[in-house]
Amino acid sequence: MDVIVRAINSALFISHGIRKNTQIVAHLMGEGIPRRVFFDGSELRGVRPDERSIAGHFKSLMKTPVPPIGHFSDVSKGIRQSGGGIRQTLSEWQDDGVTCYILDVTGDDISETPLSGKCGFVISDDLPLEKEVVFDPETVSSLSLGDTWLQGHSCISIVHHIMDSQIQ
Repeated sequence: MDVIVRAINSALFISHGIRKNTQIVAHLMGEGIPRRVFFDGSELRGVRPDERSIAGHFKSLMKTPVPPIGHFSDVSKGIRQSGGGIRQTLSEWQDDGVTCYILDVTGDDISETPLSGKCGFVISDDLPLEKEVVFDPETVSSLSLGDTWLQGHSCISIVHHIMDSQIQ
């Protein structure tokens, strides 16, 4: 849980504010039905940037049944959930015109890739995702932040820095 909470914190919170142009989808793929939890920075209310607050939101939503795939249930302002796995999210991103990237040490150097428009980044916990999900190279590009495996929340901060630098 700590890994997900830190990723949400890094994705959404900036000094004295929230990134309004950012969403994060946490995939809970443990026992039972896969659950996706969406945090939308443009709508998020009532969540503070501390781990206890974010974890509290997860604790309450875990007590609710997993909605069916494709049905989004509001948990609170800016937080919703649905059933489904990573493939479902990638399919929805493609339908929405999101350019999909997976972060992997073997990918192309991210600093040499122009990032614009709607971008979606897939990061894993401690294992390369290709072992769990086969990605279509026609629809998902692999990008690298370097040759060292980093923690997810660090990857998110680096990607935000690169994207913020390219926008200016």
